[in-house]
Amino acid sequence: MNKQTKTLLIVALVAIIAVIYIYPRWNSGTNSGPAAPSGPPAGATELPVTVITLKKETLKNQLNVTGTILPNESVSLRPEVSGLVTRITFKEGQYVSKGTPLLYLNDNDLQAQYQKLEYTQKLFESQENRQKQLLAREAISQEEYDIVLNQYNTTLSDLKLVEAQIQKTIVRAPFNGVLGLRQVSEGSVIGSNDIIATVVSMDPIKIEFSIPERYANMVEVGAPVFFSSEATKDEAEGKVYAFEPQIDAATRTLKLRAQSSNKGGKFLPGMFVKIRFVLGEIDDALMVPAESVIPELQGYKVFVVGKDQKAEERSVEIGTRTESQVQITKGLEEGDMVLTSGVLQARPGSPLKITNTN
Repeated sequence: MNKQTKTLLIVALVAIIAVIYIYPRWNSGTNSGPAAPSGPPAGATELPVTVITLKKETLKNQLNVTGTILPNESVSLRPEVSGLVTRITFKEGQYVSKGTPLLYLNDNDLQAQYQKLEYTQKLFESQENRQKQLLAREAISQEEYDIVLNQYNTTLSDLKLVEAQIQKTIVRAPFNGVLGLRQVSEGSVIGSNDIIATVVSMDPIKIEFSIPERYANMVEVGAPVFFSSEATKDEAEGKVYAFEPQIDAATRTLKLRAQSSNKGGKFLPGMFVKIRFVLGEIDDALMVPAESVIPELQGYKVFVVGKDQKAEERSVEIGTRTESQVQITKGLEEGDMVLTSGVLQARPGSPLKITNTN
């Protein structure tokens, strides 16, 4: 190939490259017109969505927390004095009434002292009667009568002391409740540190739980509490009857106690329970599903069905949140139709096709 032919080939290649890069730009410049309008193009496909029509409803402002079942009363039975167990009169798991004798300790020595004092008391009582008659006839002095009267009264006091000591050898139920497992047997010698059994009052029961400190000012005595356990799926209801007067500095929570009936003994002390604690109620709240609310830098927004059934954007302010809903405090009105699906695909002015209305 000669030099002239090579030159012609190079020129041809340069011309072809120039046409490839320059022609499209020139062509687009000559065909350009006014800018296309923003928003969905004319004849855009309708976006299928589901909506909810807003209406005012009652909102229960509540917390979901966990707690523990406590007995109404519970005590570990111990004797007041040491002694030999001579008789046990209860059965494990038995329901007992307040004052029922449950266990007896050996009181032979105390019974002997009591019998001796009874004889002495009868002697001084008869002496006091005779001295009183002699004093009335002025046969003895007042001092002689006072000495015998003092001996009689002292004996009466000694009798009451021994009687109280005898009562301490009998262990009685302190309140109505159910007895637990027995820890002692007849013939054993026990002291005041030995546990005989536990007695528990389970109706009513108490529910203990804690809430974050930011809700402390919303707590009121009598507020309803709904709770359930793994053993009983159905919710039971109780009412707050007391709470701590201070915040726990370690956990920054406020401890509360509620009380509930426990007929049938469905709830046992120590059970773990899930609690819905109702802080208050709002009668005219506007609620939307949580998926309808879109967070923004400046706050929150939702899409509603606007004129000509097109999407319309609304800035809103939110209030209380529940597990699935959000309260709208500003930006929407009753009767507005809020998008619950297709929210991420919607744009202002997008034509909508409503497939379902709740």
